[in-house]
Amino acid sequence: MNVKNSFQNYKKMFLRFWHSDDSKISVIRDIFVAFLIVFIILLALWTYTGQWFGAPMVAIESGSMMHLDEPFGRLGTIDAGDMVLLVKVDSKNDVVTYGSQDGNNRYYGKFGDVIIYKPDGNENRDQIIHRAMCWVEVNYYGSEKTYTIEECGVINQSADQPLYCPDFGIFSASNNPINVDWSHSGFITKGDNPQSNPTCDQIGGITNEPVKPEWISGKARLELPWIGTINLLFNDIFSGKNTVSNVPEDSIICLVVLIAFLISVPIILDIVSYYKEKKQ
Repeated sequence: MNVKNSFQNYKKMFLRFWHSDDSKISVIRDIFVAFLIVFIILLALWTYTGQWFGAPMVAIESGSMMHLDEPFGRLGTIDAGDMVLLVKVDSKNDVVTYGSQDGNNRYYGKFGDVIIYKPDGNENRDQIIHRAMCWVEVNYYGSEKTYTIEECGVINQSADQPLYCPDFGIFSASNNPINVDWSHSGFITKGDNPQSNPTCDQIGGITNEPVKPEWISGKARLELPWIGTINLLFNDIFSGKNTVSNVPEDSIICLVVLIAFLISVPIILDIVSYYKEKKQ
């Protein structure tokens, strides 16, 4: 009985709090509801991404993943000013490469997963968001080192011989085979933008080595277009960077239209409600 009475008392207190007309209690109630909504949204994002108590989203700072001749608004691809969800990666098997050409795994206009990783595992460098092109297996047989990239038909090739896999960005600036010196296995990565990223990251100076699975913060899923520009703006103010300048003009136009729409909706509803009350 005591438990039941306690429950009834708590229920009555909650109902008085919820239905109170006191202005101070109304403010507290509104704050409580706002925090509850934010918590529910975060809980849903953490559950989907697996990034518990971490940042489930990232804002895109550069245009390295942009595609040529994108439509106005640039929906469906990753552009500066966008935000993407970050799904946790636990092992190599959680990432599907571009080289697999798996039709069930096509993201942002191309095959394969787009991953976010720390270059050379360095926690102090800005993270890179590029597509996982293929997996290179580095093997040692005594003093001899070999590379295996099954997606482009390279099997136990001596590290002394140059590699040429143009589909994955492995070639020299003059479009010839290139000698590489990679010390461990990992993903070869590359930005989708053919103008700013003609070769893979491991040749283009972005990172020195193939990307180990433990360097990966997550893989990109979904796209929240344009709104990341707000995040970039505040980051630029406090960091002195100028990443907002990378946001395409049409994306900024779309963001302004979106903000104007969101602001106008409650204003229009208030005006309609006002005239209804006045008419009555």
